[in-house]
This record gives sequence, structure tokens and C-alpha cells, in this order.
Amino acid sequence: MQISIENLRHSYDSVEVLQDINLTFEPGEIAVIIGPSGCGKSTLLRLMGGLEEPSQGAAYITGQVPEGSLNPLTYIFQDFALLPWRTVAGNISLVLEDHKLPKKECEAIITDVLARTNLSEFHDALPRQLSGGMKQRVAIARALAVRPAFLLMDEPLSALDSQTRELLMDDLVDLWAREKFSACYVTHNLAEAVRLGHKVVVLSRRPGKVREVVQIGMPLEQRRERAAELEDVQQQLWHMMREEALAADRELADV
Repeated sequence: MQISIENLRHSYDSVEVLQDINLTFEPGEIAVIIGPSGCGKSTLLRLMGGLEEPSQGAAYITGQVPEGSLNPLTYIFQDFALLPWRTVAGNISLVLEDHKLPKKECEAIITDVLARTNLSEFHDALPRQLSGGMKQRVAIARALAVRPAFLLMDEPLSALDSQTRELLMDDLVDLWAREKFSACYVTHNLAEAVRLGHKVVVLSRRPGKVREVVQIGMPLEQRRERAAELEDVQQQLWHMMREEALAADRELADV
């Protein structure tokens, strides 16, 4: 399954947020979107997921949805969005309940995604008993439970401390290595971008336009050990963004 964006523009009243966006997101690829504050990164993700209609142009799915996919498009947010009165297993089962699956199949799915995210021993724990990193693992497990063809990830690690963020980046890479998934990953963190992205889409300040698409050929599973080699890519991305980020910061300060 592939997501294509053609000639997309979006405005809120008189404020144009996105302009002339043309992008293709390939199967089995993690595409990271970066750009200055207010450039429309999260808005673009919502348009891709159908949560909003673009003012002009289109975002659409082409190709075959994988067999067994319950939700072709699934979100992972930065705030975990767990129900505090449900256990870890109960939070994951929530996304399966509308699909009328047999009880044994639901239990098998929950067991599988808990194992894949190293959460098996927390099956019956409540969210208040978990650290921030563990809560985000539950959110990832819940997303995987519907066997998505494409993950839409809106700054999923930004609420976490740096050590937990490193561990979860390793987890995401391990998950991708075991079973290739497709994702669009929004972040303001350039270290995350070069660690996780097969390609990095750089947006300009508002109205956000695609300034450049940077391909990173290094295999994901080698990047932690070869972090020094990625510093040049990170500096290249910052060089593209620096002046635009300063201008965007001045614009936000003037609002």
C-alpha cells in the first residue's frame, strides 16, 4: 500500500499552512517529516489520515491493503491516550472490539503484540503503574494490534526523557527489522530523524512547502553503532532548517 499526496494546499481561514505538497510514501519505508515550528507537519499527518479535508489537492491510498489488516491507517500520538481504568491488555483490546473477532483470536493478537513490544509481564498492569516509556510501548502495541498497513506517528517520543527516547528508537528499529512496516513520522528532533528515517522530508516555514527530500541509505539496524557517520546528515538537515527556523520563531513571537 502506498500513500500519495498531489498538489495539496491547506488553509485555516486566511492562514495558509501548507502549499503545493507533492509526496509519495512507499511500502516498507519510514518517512520522517521535519521543519520549523508551525510549518504544518502535524496538519499534513491529519490530512493523510483523513481527519481533515485539504483545501485543495488530495492525499490518497493506492495499491493493495495487506491481507489481515484491520485498520489500514493507524495513529500513534505523543500523549499515549491510554484509558486509566483499563489494564494494558484492556487498552490494547479496545481497538479490536469493533471488529467482532472471536475471543480467542483477540487474545492471540494481544499476546503477540505484548511479546513484540516486551510487555508480556505487564498484561494486567494499569497505566498509573507504568513509566512514560512503558506507556508509549503500550500505545505502539495497541497500534500494531490492528495490523496497520501504514502508521502515522505524531512526535511519539517527544514527551519522554532522552534515555527512554533512545530505548524506544531501538524498539522501533527492532520492530521494523522483524516485520517491515510503513510509517510517516513527524518530529522536531533531528537525531530521531536520522536514526529512524529511510528518507527525511524537510518542510519550509509556513506555508509549509517541500524544501528537500533527503534519502539515507544506511540500514536502520546499523545506525546506532554508526551514529558518528550520521552526524554529517544531521548537520546537513540543520543547515537547511536553521534560517527558516529562526524566521519561524520570530513570526511566532510576533503573534
